[in-house]
Amino acid sequence: MIESFGNSEAKKIFEDGTCKKLPKVLLKRAILLLDIMDNVDNLEDLQAKGFPPDLRLHKLKGEHLGRFAIDINKISGWRITFEFSEGSFMRVAVEDYH
Repeated sequence: MIESFGNSEAKKIFEDGTCKKLPKVLLKRAILLLDIMDNVDNLEDLQAKGFPPDLRLHKLKGEHLGRFAIDINKISGWRITFEFSEGSFMRVAVEDYH
């Protein structure tokens, strides 16, 4: 379940299905992934229910240490980043941090 958001883009996509910063071709996928995140309580289910199955779930390093990321789109740099603890996704953000 999503407990908190780390940026306004993720919150707006989740609540309204809109975002001016995210390219429109990626918006539907971001909505789908956030919905999946809100309905699972572990990282294994997130990985299994993502479509395509390979979300490229990975731990981040450096200044993002302690956070995870999944690809919104394999080609673009847009990711959903988050912290995960005790069945909850926290500080969920939609960003292109590269």
